[in-house]
Amino acid sequence: MTRVSVVGCGNMGGAFVKGLGQRDEYDVTAIDPDETARESVADSASRTTADPAAAVDPIVVLAVKPDLVDPVLGGLDLTADQTLVTLAAGVSRSFVSARTDATVVRVMPNLAAEFGEMAAAATHEGLTDEVRALLEAVGTVAEVDESLMDIATAVNGSGPAFVFYLIDAVKTAGVEGGLEPKQAERLAAQTFRGAAATVLRDDRTVDELVDAVCSPNGTTIEGMEVLWESDADRAVADAVGAAKRRSQEIAEAFEE
Repeated sequence: MTRVSVVGCGNMGGAFVKGLGQRDEYDVTAIDPDETARESVADSASRTTADPAAAVDPIVVLAVKPDLVDPVLGGLDLTADQTLVTLAAGVSRSFVSARTDATVVRVMPNLAAEFGEMAAAATHEGLTDEVRALLEAVGTVAEVDESLMDIATAVNGSGPAFVFYLIDAVKTAGVEGGLEPKQAERLAAQTFRGAAATVLRDDRTVDELVDAVCSPNGTTIEGMEVLWESDADRAVADAVGAAKRRSQEIAEAFEE
């Protein structure tokens, strides 16, 4: 059994605790000074505590906001035998490494870790087999150079919010057409889920998959014509670009 400490049990840290809690091979200590945060993950963790000194496990996940990284690291006494997985957006490995003796790997995950469907980007540096297995226990991981972490933050870190927005847009159209809200939401969400699974499992490109759905003179191609003539793709790209720029701005505050 692999022992893991998760420091910070807010949205992202809590998702990690809940995701790992569904796997028998992980023993999780959840650490957070906020009692409400600890209570929210109590059913998934082996133990909960407010004491940072409890972070003695071989793998420690640091899941706090960027501005809390420095003070929280100051309260952790990690050793060279431990690996610290930092999830803070915009905070470099070098910034974290200068404040701990542990081996540091930088990861950008997303909230789907709670359901074992996370997409994460991780730096090559510091990534061990144990950490790779940890990430794969709650989703999938792409190994990237740290120079690409800002765009990864935008694509898979911020990306779920963009997808939620699009799901809601499709749901709204369904409701306006007469479906009940819950029916429309279920159909829209499952459609996105199924389409994503198809992209991941099918050998065809996305363009080829679009063509496969678009029968000549059918319903889909009528809708696609509207999208092709719009700026929808540019708007999505601009949203990703804005998220990337914000990640870069955060990173500037942590330059050594």
